[in-house]
Amino acid sequence: MLTLLKLLKDGNFHSGQTLGRDLGVSRSAVWKQLQQLEAELGLEIHKVRGRGYRLASPLSLLDKDAIEGAGLDSKWTTFIFDSIDSTNAQAMRAIEGGTSLPVLVLAERQLAGRGRRGRKWISPFAENIYYSLVLRVDGGMRQLEGLSLVVGLAVMHTLREVGVAGAGLKWPNDILVGQRKIAGVLLELVGDPADVCHVVVGIGINVNMQAAPEVDQPWTSVRLETRQLVDRNDLVVRLSRQLAHYFSIHLAGGFSALQVEWEHNHLWQGRAATLLAGTNKVEGVILGVDAQGALRLKVGNDVQVFSGGELSLRLRDDS
Repeated sequence: MLTLLKLLKDGNFHSGQTLGRDLGVSRSAVWKQLQQLEAELGLEIHKVRGRGYRLASPLSLLDKDAIEGAGLDSKWTTFIFDSIDSTNAQAMRAIEGGTSLPVLVLAERQLAGRGRRGRKWISPFAENIYYSLVLRVDGGMRQLEGLSLVVGLAVMHTLREVGVAGAGLKWPNDILVGQRKIAGVLLELVGDPADVCHVVVGIGINVNMQAAPEVDQPWTSVRLETRQLVDRNDLVVRLSRQLAHYFSIHLAGGFSALQVEWEHNHLWQGRAATLLAGTNKVEGVILGVDAQGALRLKVGNDVQVFSGGELSLRLRDDS
């Protein structure tokens, strides 16, 4: 079935006879596979008598050879899945299985993609980037201070490289264009937080997605912003290079070496906001972040600092 999809990915018409010849099957078998593609992967296929079949929109499929051939670090072990529960979950399994690190896990789609605070990450087939990188961390959690913000910088610069000039940051883990979300980061820790541990860097980027009625917040994608089909393999390589660059800075100088750059690209700097922590709400003005990546909020006449995975930031209506 996926071999058929590779023949159709260009978005052009292909006759049933030609497809059958290339696949070595009958035209009726081609028809059954087309029905499977629509039913199982949610793809829209146009059928026109006398012209054949084509996808409603071209696809950019992931290709391990293209990614590694473009200069991805040879020390990274790369896995690409057609369909998986989530790339972060598979990354966890790679740790348990003793796979040589770093490990990069990519997928065409996720059946149970996760965002922060247990939210579902919408993951349609072959449209976006679902990316999880596993790193070994020596010296405990202090080595990870501000790391999710550092990853955000790498994602933001990747997006700007491919033409999304308005991409910016929202504390702690979102990348926005204006008020619309285009990417998110989810870090998960495995092991001894005081000694040797592993961190899974999960990244989701809306790439070629043009419609997603099930998403419950304002969103956009690289394709919507640039009006062009994006080569997802190229985007993976660009992202990996940016991550390697920012990881090296973070390793040498900690988050404090990137604090000014992060604040400069924070879209909500100086804005009035509400910080949600469970059922508690804190109203204040966003001053920036500290040297560990924690949020600095002016609350009344005081400056308070907040950090933690269950916090959520919202702009105030009057901001």
